Amino acid sequence: MKKYIFLVVIAISIFSCKEGKKENAQTANTSEELKKPDVKLYTFDGGTVMVNNLELFSQDTTYQGQTKEFADAFYVISHPDGNLMWDAGLPEALVGMPEPFTDPSGAFTVSRKDSVVNQLKTIGMGVDDIDFIALSHTHFDHSGHANVFKNATWLVQEIEYDSITSETSQKTNTDNYNAIKALNKTKKLNGDLDVFGDGSVVIKSMPGHTPGHQVLYMDLPVHGPTLLTGDLYHLYENREHKRVPIFNFDVEQTLESMEAFEAFAKEKNAKVYLQHQKEDFNKMPKAPNYLN
Repeated sequence: MKKYIFLVVIAISIFSCKEGKKENAQTANTSEELKKPDVKLYTFDGGTVMVNNLELFSQDTTYQGQTKEFADAFYVISHPDGNLMWDAGLPEALVGMPEPFTDPSGAFTVSRKDSVVNQLKTIGMGVDDIDFIALSHTHFDHSGHANVFKNATWLVQEIEYDSITSETSQKTNTDNYNAIKALNKTKKLNGDLDVFGDGSVVIKSMPGHTPGHQVLYMDLPVHGPTLLTGDLYHLYENREHKRVPIFNFDVEQTLESMEAFEAFAKEKNAKVYLQHQKEDFNKMPKAPNYLN
């Protein structure tokens, strides 16, 4: 009987040790999962776009006769391994102009209050602190101060690069080409890029608005999975109803990107911010405050 009890005690001890090791391993794994890099998202004001002809933002007449004011943000993502600037606002030539500027077609009236250099000072950074610059795409309202960061590495889809730097583009799309022509340090992408190699900051290829349009995913330590849409969507209504602007490069590609975006957002349970939607811009803490 004593021998039987002894064997039972040994068996229980062995089982307890195994369970303890299992729990410790699970705890270690959980701690590893919870330990995210200290990523901070700073939001800046790149100007204001008054859309005088909102009908441009749908393939039908849904917005006929309507106008809307768009925000025009740019961002700095601070990571322990470097700093990424996402988008570049409106042209800095607008800073100090006595009146907003209306383009010859009358479709847009634009203004910008402050330069990127002044705004970076609010977070204790200068031009040389930016290691990477990535534009969601190369339209004028996203590339305004890009040339300031000629020493940073430009993360750009190869097809977008080829399009904006082509001889045709240089002749017919001169202002947009001139906005990026100083960016000589390039890393050309063919799809997604995990910028810092740990899954915390990922550029996602979402073509259609332009040939190499892209969006930005971040896994922030507190705020969690977060997506910046670039110009995949300009309006809440466009996201809800999958409306495509008439000036998009490829409608079918845009719709495919919308489907891929929504699937990815659902998979990650990500919070989505539409960069031109004023309400979303207003939700974000502005530099020197940050989202993390």
